[in-house]
Amino acid sequence: MQATPEDAYFYISPIGYRKSSSCGYCHREGTVGYSYYARVTSMSPASYQALIDRCWRRSGSLLYRPNQKDACCPPYTIRLDSDRFRTIRDQRQAVNRFNKYVIGDAYAKEAARLYPKSREQARKRDTEFDLVERIHESEGVSLKKPPEPAHDFSVTLEPDDFTEEKFRVFENYQQVVHQESPSSISRDGFRRFLCSSPIKRENYTAPDGRERQLGSFHQCYRLDGQLVAIGVLDLLPDCVSAVYFLYHESIHKFSPGKLGALREIALSLEGGYRWWYSGFYIHTCPKMKYKIDFSPQQILDPDTLEWVDLTKDILEKFDGHGYLDLRKTGIDTTESSASAEGTVTIDTKNNDDGDAESDEEASLFNSTMPGIPSIEEMGSVDLDHVAVRLNRGYCYAGDLFDWHSESIETEGSAKAMVAELVAAVGPDFVGSLCLDFRRS
Repeated sequence: MQATPEDAYFYISPIGYRKSSSCGYCHREGTVGYSYYARVTSMSPASYQALIDRCWRRSGSLLYRPNQKDACCPPYTIRLDSDRFRTIRDQRQAVNRFNKYVIGDAYAKEAARLYPKSREQARKRDTEFDLVERIHESEGVSLKKPPEPAHDFSVTLEPDDFTEEKFRVFENYQQVVHQESPSSISRDGFRRFLCSSPIKRENYTAPDGRERQLGSFHQCYRLDGQLVAIGVLDLLPDCVSAVYFLYHESIHKFSPGKLGALREIALSLEGGYRWWYSGFYIHTCPKMKYKIDFSPQQILDPDTLEWVDLTKDILEKFDGHGYLDLRKTGIDTTESSASAEGTVTIDTKNNDDGDAESDEEASLFNSTMPGIPSIEEMGSVDLDHVAVRLNRGYCYAGDLFDWHSESIETEGSAKAMVAELVAAVGPDFVGSLCLDFRRS
C-alpha cells in the first residue's frame, strides 16, 4: 500500500461492544445496557456529522453508540431546525433579563436620548423578538458608546485548547452543580474530556457560497473580563452540535443553560448550519425535559436512521415505553420536515474509559442494537481493503491479518472485530476509515 496523506482517512481504533455497569442518569447499578466503543485519533467534521446521524456521540476522543433496546434509559438523538425555531415566553424573558442586567438602567436611558429609535423601529422591537439580534444586544461590540454599560460582556469562539482560566470554571461547575469532590476533578480529565478534540478544524464553503468554520471550539462568555461560561461545540457541515455547557456559580441566577442553548441556536441560524443538536434525549430523565421546550424538533429513528418529527403524539407514547419503536407510532419517517431550568450534560463518569475498557465484551452481531447490518449483509462488504496504520506505515487489513480462511461469524477473530466496527459506523465508511494500530 502506498504512502498516504495524513488527512486522507478517518483514523479509528475499535474497542468493541461492551456492557455498562452503571447508569449516569438513573444511577442504577449492575448491567444497565451495552454500547459499542471506539477510539478516534483524527476525523473530519463531515465524518463526525455522518456518525451522529447514526446515533453516535463522543466524549473526548472516545466514540460510543448505545444500544437503545437494552438500555435502562434509552438515549435518542434529537435536533432542532433553527430556521423554524420560535422562542417561548420564558426564553425571551431570560434573554431580556440578562441584557437588562448587563446594559443597566443608566445606559438604557442615556442611549435612548443620544440614539433615539424611529417610531417604526420602536414598534418592531415591541412586537417582534429577533433571536439573533437580541442574543447579541448586550455584547460590548454591539453597543453604541458613549455612555458605558453597567457591565462589559463578550462572547468569543475560541479553539478548544486547555487554559487554567477554563479549568477554573470547569472545576467550579463540577463541584457546585454536579456535587463532585475536589479530588475527583483533574486537569488531565478536563483535557481528555473537553479539550483537544480529534475533529479537525477547517473552513467550509457551503452550497450557498457562505464560509463556515468547522471543527471543535469553546464558546467563551466573559463578564467584566472574567470567564463565566463555556459552551463546548462541534461545528459540523450541517449542524451545531452541543457537547457540554458549563458555567460559574456567580451567574446561576440568569439561567445560563437556557441562555447558552439560545445562543447556540442563534449560531446555527446566523452561521448557516441550520440544525442544533442538543445531544441525547432521555425521556425518563427529568433533567432532560427542558430540551423539549425548544421546538420544532426531530428525533432519529435508531432502526431506520431516518428523522421523525418529535410530535406531542410521540412524546405521549414515550410515557409508556422504555425503548420506543418509532415505526409503530403511526408516524411516517422523513428525512426533512420543513413543511411540517436546568442543564443536562454528558456525565464525565458515565462515558469514561471504565465501561469502554471493560473485559466483558459481547458480539455486536448477536445483540439487539437497532440499525446494524446483519452478518449476511456484511458478507458483501470488502473488509480486505480496509486501511491500517502501523508505526512502520500503511497496509491493508487483509494483508496484515491474513484472514482469508476466517469468517466474520467467528467471535473474537480479527475479521469479526473489523466487521463489527464497519457495521457500527456504517458500511459507507469502509473506504474512508483507517484502523489506527500505532503504538505510542
